[in-house]
Amino acid sequence: MVKRILLLLGIIIVLGFVIPEPRTIPVQHATSADWNSNTFWYEPWGTSGVHKGIDIFATQGTAVISATHQVILYRGQWRKGGNVIIALGPKWRLHYYAHLASIDTDGHYFIPQGSQIGTVGATGNAQGKPPHLHYSLISLIPYVWLMDATTQGYKKAFYLNPITYLTRSAKSEHY
Repeated sequence: MVKRILLLLGIIIVLGFVIPEPRTIPVQHATSADWNSNTFWYEPWGTSGVHKGIDIFATQGTAVISATHQVILYRGQWRKGGNVIIALGPKWRLHYYAHLASIDTDGHYFIPQGSQIGTVGATGNAQGKPPHLHYSLISLIPYVWLMDATTQGYKKAFYLNPITYLTRSAKSEHY
């Protein structure tokens, strides 16, 4: 019985890595000109210490779309993130969407890549700042070779650079 459970678990883990991963920038009509490429791992960054994602700026209410095929794990409110969505995508990666003006995933758990999941806003600790989507990419499987000596650099094994993710094709990815 234990061997069967371990085998099934192993198969599930492997399947998570082989599921195709189409990608798109998670703000409708956004390009790399809509974020500052130097803000990933920028410090000092408020009470977080280090900025572990990127901010994609857009007009309030612009559609936020799923970066890849995903399963919604959480949608709701967090103090810092405001209206947030956390979704699990291929390769066992969590996609964190924060500061949303609205969450548009009522009752839907599987979301195909490119589907609208919310709108750009300024909720949470972004109140009073220009509307934007804070987008973080977190691996459940650590990539230890990405750790470095920067502040909280050990967390780079889990927090992946969204810019690299969004601008690199899935076939050429090394993490």
